[in-house]
Amino acid sequence: MLVKTLLILIALIALAVPVAASLGWLGLTLQYLESPMPLHRALGDMVWQTGTDFLLVAIPMFVLLGEILLRAGITERMYEGIVRWVGWLPGGLMHSNIGSSALFAATSGSSVATAATIGTVAVPQIEKRGYNEPLFLGTIAAGGTLGILIPPSINLILYGLLTDTSVPELYLAGFIPGFLLASLFMGTVVILCLMRRGWGGEAIRTDWGARLAALPALIPPIGIFLVVVGSIYAGLATPTEAASLGVVAAMILAARNGKLTLTMLRHAVEGTMRTTSMIMLIILAAVFLNFVLSVIGLTTALTDFVSGLGLTPFQTMLLIIAVLVVLGCFMETLSMLLTTAPIITPIVIALGYDPVWFGILLMVLLETALITPPIGINLYVVQGIRGRGEIVDVMKGAAPFVITMFAMIALLLAFPQLALWLPSLVY
Repeated sequence: MLVKTLLILIALIALAVPVAASLGWLGLTLQYLESPMPLHRALGDMVWQTGTDFLLVAIPMFVLLGEILLRAGITERMYEGIVRWVGWLPGGLMHSNIGSSALFAATSGSSVATAATIGTVAVPQIEKRGYNEPLFLGTIAAGGTLGILIPPSINLILYGLLTDTSVPELYLAGFIPGFLLASLFMGTVVILCLMRRGWGGEAIRTDWGARLAALPALIPPIGIFLVVVGSIYAGLATPTEAASLGVVAAMILAARNGKLTLTMLRHAVEGTMRTTSMIMLIILAAVFLNFVLSVIGLTTALTDFVSGLGLTPFQTMLLIIAVLVVLGCFMETLSMLLTTAPIITPIVIALGYDPVWFGILLMVLLETALITPPIGINLYVVQGIRGRGEIVDVMKGAAPFVITMFAMIALLLAFPQLALWLPSLVY
């Protein structure tokens, strides 16, 4: 049954059927093949119950927050400010790509939005300063993945919803691994640029006066981050309310920059509606699919199969990681999260692992999926911004960062407290 399910899903994706339709058709197909009951009749009730969940309101709010920041001119100034602080390292602006992605991820919550926003600002610098193009593009694609892990993350909200795990605890758990992974990315750039001197482009010269003068450009994104995350841990707002506060703060910043116009707001809302509609369709289709998988017994069968292998918990975890890495090569990250988390998380908990820790590990695996071919979305986003050449260049540039992510996975396995120390400290 499991093999049949995977083959149908891979076939639908290979035929370029949209993700939401692929998940919906898979659910309907499995219903007719395996279930004696008309499960599709429960679809209306599931759509209503899922679609009216208060926690999901945070998704359009975080998307709108990113859209306003993108159009308010804050990103360009933030990028230039980070250049002054990290541009002196071997690799120059490539560190700014990663640092800006980490900071923008801490406000937008979306990996695709992060890659698109930072890429728009950074790509024109490749030829100006003589960087190795594949590696430069790889830093944008890899840096963009940080939007999944660093709070506030839309994917962490969905994981919490699917597995009944505390979102505030997940946000706390994502801090150290998120910024540690950004540091590892920067370390990767330093090593590669020291090995190949010509890859680092023109040296960027700066001084402490320029660094201090650049600080005001970094205050707006940090301020929004403090408003969103600080309001949650101060007990003033839920994640959904905090996202709304972030939108208000972004509008105030846009007005301060003279960018808050009806035209700008219309474009921001239109972009939010398109993105939110796509996400919600995928969520609703995935909820129906998970319901079908549960009714036909696939979830139980998979749990029994894993238990019957006779592996130790650590060996089983390595097997789960290997399966998710392979799936990430062929599935879009959101659909992968929605289809695997409800099935795999109960197995992980039964093995004795913490669901908060596994949520962070799963986010790193989803990050890996964003830059592994053939369906690494960030690769296509960066190539689209580049607008020339072959996507193979982006894939080559992202490859070293896939290895870095595997190192991060190994660190989380060896030192679970990287994710669990802050939640245990606060809760």
